[in-house]
Amino acid sequence: MVQPSAKGRLRSVGLVTAGVVAFYMGLSVYENQEGLFRTFVLPAVRWLPAEAGNNLALMACKYRLYPVSGYRDNINLKTSFFGRPISNPIGIAAGFDKNGEAVQGLKDLGFGFIEIGSVTPQAQIGNPKPRIFRLHNDRAIINRKGVDSDGHEAVVKRLRHLRATKAIDVVVGVNLERNRTSKTPVMDYMTGVKTFAPWADYLVVNYDHLKGMRSVNNKTKLIELLEGVNKARAQLGDKVNVPILLKLSPDLTLDEMRDVAAVIKMYACRVDGLIVSNATMYRGNLRVSRLATENGGISGEPLRERSTRLIAQMYELTNGCVPIIGVGGISSGRDAYEKIAAGASYVQIYTAFVYEGPALVDRVKADLSAWLTKLGYTNINDAVGSNYQRYLPSTD
Repeated sequence: MVQPSAKGRLRSVGLVTAGVVAFYMGLSVYENQEGLFRTFVLPAVRWLPAEAGNNLALMACKYRLYPVSGYRDNINLKTSFFGRPISNPIGIAAGFDKNGEAVQGLKDLGFGFIEIGSVTPQAQIGNPKPRIFRLHNDRAIINRKGVDSDGHEAVVKRLRHLRATKAIDVVVGVNLERNRTSKTPVMDYMTGVKTFAPWADYLVVNYDHLKGMRSVNNKTKLIELLEGVNKARAQLGDKVNVPILLKLSPDLTLDEMRDVAAVIKMYACRVDGLIVSNATMYRGNLRVSRLATENGGISGEPLRERSTRLIAQMYELTNGCVPIIGVGGISSGRDAYEKIAAGASYVQIYTAFVYEGPALVDRVKADLSAWLTKLGYTNINDAVGSNYQRYLPSTD
């Protein structure tokens, strides 16, 4: 057996020490001393590998070690999420809590809704490590983790327990995915609908992740996918009418966006909403970094403008009739407002949450509320799509 070198052992000890110090300092200073958190804890976390840092944050949420947010959402943020009242439109995106382990802890932080997953029918592991990279200068993350999932059975058991014990009163969505080796991907999504529809407040299917879907016959494949999930939902009867949302890539061409808009207007392919957008493969706006050539999707600040433009385009193509959840590069209330003005009814954060810690949630809400007041809006709904033309790509 090859023994680790003294240098390797020292590095491992250093990483563990940094993680423990960061973890406990974060717990002690977050509630009232966010400046100390930013000054000491976040730099310490930089010593950790990116995935270890993410896991540390997830663990803190899972065991509800962060203090409960004391922020009271302003009434101008109150809205309805597919028939469910929520106190604010800020959600956590899929990818952070893949297996539904930290729902209560995330609720404590003040999120208006929580999306777990992606979840596959059978448990599967992700790609080999390292598979997550932080681009600190870009405030971005490259992720090629793949879909590592505990599987339907384990995740739905957790969700059923939360519902049965009435432990949560927050909107929870489940992001569905197929198994990597599946030969029947549409059936995997249909199985996900049948499994989670009785327990989730909404479900998400990933158009971007269906290998081979975005090709010359993508429109036909999308029809097949959406007909399948609608059929699965219909088979559950009238008592289960869970909203189904379609998540899009920010790298769609205009023709592909037109295809999506046309398909979801078909009765058998209807969706209740869109999530715009997933991570991007585009690297043209990254700063110089030795990590920028790593394979994987990029989330965070480099995605912000790209996703906002796509929101505006889909808002226009659907005549503003399909609710949109805007995702990509949100780290402030102003960023959130831009997504809303472009056509999003709700927004989700993820990468900035990893970089800035749990205090980001209250800060974004307070900042967004202030922006609405400053611009003369009495409620968030009044601002949706209010200036979408500004964010459309120039035709010059």
